[in-house]
Amino acid sequence: MPERSKLPPVRRERLYESLAAHISDFIEAQGLVGGDRLPPERQLAAELGVSRATLSRALAALETKGRIEVRHGVGALVRESSESAAPPLLASVDTRPRAEVIAAREAMLAGIARAAAVHPQDSLRVAMLADDGRTRTFEHTWRCIRRLAESPLLAELDDTLAAHAPDPTPTPELRARIDELAEAIIRGDAATAATVCAGMLGD
Repeated sequence: MPERSKLPPVRRERLYESLAAHISDFIEAQGLVGGDRLPPERQLAAELGVSRATLSRALAALETKGRIEVRHGVGALVRESSESAAPPLLASVDTRPRAEVIAAREAMLAGIARAAAVHPQDSLRVAMLADDGRTRTFEHTWRCIRRLAESPLLAELDDTLAAHAPDPTPTPELRARIDELAEAIIRGDAATAATVCAGMLGD
């Protein structure tokens, strides 16, 4: 009797990722600006109820994103927010014609869809995108596709472009495209998945 294949574990957000998001939200809520200092690590870990090791990973993640700067002997300092010091990509998108941004996001959609289609776990693609009898929506389907792609960088770029090239308006044609896209990814057909994204955002 053949051995039954096991379901892959569902990826849960790691604690330090949740903690980094929580600290970022705290910075915004408190109105902290560039140069303001966060509480000492020992105090912050105690207040948040986490280990120093987990807090250090969260701070490292925030530093990588440019949200804070950790200085030896000083602590964690808030860096200028993206609103006051826009990253080059975001600043560039702001000045581009809408049609160009839409084309760029559609290319991004195609890349993410292609990455999702080659996800090595067939069962996970099926579990996340199989037809369950409900009408597929772009928002939910795209969220699943981005998770399957497993690329934080592509997701961040997509978010940047989405601010100027929003999700498409629901129409019967869009629903048909979404069905085709989901089914292509389930089959592992990367070429079709990428092709379906062309023109998905409309004019």
